[in-house]
Order: sequence, then C-alpha cells, then structure tokens
Amino acid sequence: MKIAFLGLGNMGYPMAGHLAEKFSDEYAIAVFNRSHEKALAWQAKHPGWALTLSEAVADADVILMCLGRDEDVLSIVESAAFYQQLKPGAIVIDHTTTSAQLSQHVCAFLQPYQAAFIDAPVSGGVDGANNACLSAMVGGDAAIIDKVKPLLAAYCQQITHIGGVGSGQLCKMVNQICIAGVLSGLSEGLTFAKAQGIDANKVLTAISQGAAQSWQMQNRGQTMLERQFDFGFAIEWFIKDLGYCLAQAQATQTPLPATASTFEQFQAIAESAARLDTSALITYYDGLSHS
Repeated sequence: MKIAFLGLGNMGYPMAGHLAEKFSDEYAIAVFNRSHEKALAWQAKHPGWALTLSEAVADADVILMCLGRDEDVLSIVESAAFYQQLKPGAIVIDHTTTSAQLSQHVCAFLQPYQAAFIDAPVSGGVDGANNACLSAMVGGDAAIIDKVKPLLAAYCQQITHIGGVGSGQLCKMVNQICIAGVLSGLSEGLTFAKAQGIDANKVLTAISQGAAQSWQMQNRGQTMLERQFDFGFAIEWFIKDLGYCLAQAQATQTPLPATASTFEQFQAIAESAARLDTSALITYYDGLSHS
C-alpha cells in the first residue's frame, strides 16, 4: 500500500512524521510540499520525498492533505497532476480546515475518478500535532472511515465520525466558535483583573480549578499575562476559520453575535499581529483600556 501526504506546514509536517515513524516499514510513504526548504528538512529525517505532485499521487491508495484554505485545496485537487494520477478506489482525506461547501465540491469532483473523499479537520494545534494527540472531526462514508482509522490514529487520539461529507467541517466550525468565545472571555477577564489592581497570577491560580477552567486558560493564561505570543495558532488562520463560520451562519440564517464581535476584534489587531498566537487577542483589550 502507498500513502501520500500533501502539505508540510506547521501541522502537516509533524502529522506526516508520525505516519512515517509508524508505517514506513509497512507501507510506501510519499510526501509533497511546494517548498524545497521543507523537502530538505524532511529528507534529513524520513524517506519518501516526492519531487512533484504527480509523483506523490501516482498509485497512492490513500492521499492525505493538510493545506491552508479552500483555494489551496482546489489548486491541488483540480490540477491534472492530481486527478490524472488517481488510482481507482483511492481514498482522499482532507485535514485542511475549509468550508463545508468545498468538501462537498471536492467529493463530487472526485467521483468520476472512482476516488472516495473524507473531510477530517483536526483540532489541537501544533502541540497536538507534535504530540500525536489531535482530535479529528470526520465526515464521509462510515465504511471508508473505518478503513483509514489506523492511519489517522498515528497522530489523532480522538477520531469522531460526525456524518456525511462536509459534516466534519461543520463540527470544526463549532470548535472554532467555542474557542473564539473562550479567548474573548479570558482576555476580557484578565484585563479586568489588572484594571482592578489584583494579582492576575493569583487570579489564574484561583479560577483555573473552578468552572472557568479551559484549555486556553491552562495553556495560554500565563503566557497572555507575560505577553508572549510567538508560538501556537496564528491569528491570520483563525480569522480565515471564523470567516467560514460566519459565512455558513449567514447562509443558514443562524445568528452568531458573539463570534461576529470576536471576529472584528481579531481583524482590528491583524495588521500587527497576524502571525502571533490567537491568545494575542488580549492586546485588543490593552488598546481599549488605554484609550
């Protein structure tokens, strides 16, 4: 069996690495990324670098993608170097966070080539990818998903079949909506603590064992106080994700007032903080308190 992995970004690189470490003795693994810098880094640790997209896809039984946006997925899937090399019966798995409509489009596009499609966005960030403890939200045929679960388990500790194609992306939208609310509340709360003159470190200690506790508080609370943001999930990507959420909400006439407000807050700091972790949202509140 041959496995192809397309996209060696901050998430894709460690995910593909876990696949190689677990399955390279059993399966042929080919990875592809447009950046040759990534190629050199990969070749230093793992076998299976493909110089071209067509070389990676040719004869692959399973093709995994971890890219950036809807447009990036389309540029790969609708490339002749991709679809002309598809093996009948191949399974294409997209870990990219995209719109649900994109997943449905790709699924329909692949049908004439006898390839199955699964949308499987993940949550857990770079730390989750590095430590092989991501959560995958999966949309597609149950029988197909069962076939590839052992591969996904190389870097996912939780694999949940949500429903049909596109439902994985809808679940990821729920995930991002919840994160937006938590980040906004945590930023606002810590800013309030500072303004009242109480020790914010003690505040974190006190509330982190109560009902306000969250992943963001546990993993980002202290660094937010220290204004350290040069790691984690970049704001520019979160803005992209929230854009998909708001577009889906508008299409289904679903009000998301809190998410829309947080989206605007991120946009307000994006020019200077696009590459910083999403926890840098607290700097938006810094600006409010100084105005």
